[in-house]
Amino acid sequence: MDSQDTSARRGALVLAGGGSTRFGERDKVLAEFDGVPLVRRVVKRLAGLDELVVSCRADQTAAIERALSGMEFRCVADPDPDGGPLVGVRAGLRALDTDYTAVVAADMPFVDPELVSILFARAAGHDAAVPRHEGWLQPTQAVYRTDAMVDACATTLSRGERELRTALGALDHVVVTESEIQKHADTRTFTNLNTRREFAAAERALRTDDCS
Repeated sequence: MDSQDTSARRGALVLAGGGSTRFGERDKVLAEFDGVPLVRRVVKRLAGLDELVVSCRADQTAAIERALSGMEFRCVADPDPDGGPLVGVRAGLRALDTDYTAVVAADMPFVDPELVSILFARAAGHDAAVPRHEGWLQPTQAVYRTDAMVDACATTLSRGERELRTALGALDHVVVTESEIQKHADTRTFTNLNTRREFAAAERALRTDDCS
């Protein structure tokens, strides 16, 4: 494992601007999960970093600020709500004064702080550290060198492309393998919730294990 630069400023960017089209009329990141708004649970699991920003749509800002009352964070409105996560990542990262930033989707209630710590350590000396799960890279639960990812997002968008994985391809990144993740973290860290049925199943899982 790469040695971690303890002098580097570390931040978190929580992506909350999705349309929640499969959840129904309500915004899923504001729906209660285990007794608290889903976005609040995710932010709590990223506590202890130097800065935290939530990227969201302008019409979500007031509700997210209420959901995160008493917590240290800033909301950054997505300048193009229909532009996809790449636009939200660029806007959120530009608002952070950090060397490295963990980017996490707001619909991942089991994000494992131990995995986040591993990703920061592995990213040291590189532009990114990205886990691979079930054969796929997971760019919405990864750590990026903040400035490098801002530049990669801008370049990708200038070409008319909007995929996070495309921006990742322009970076010097390391991949954290499935076997390494299994040694140190709960692989449910990658579970994302899109429907009410998935919410209910995940809450049942909380009641039967210690992934709280």
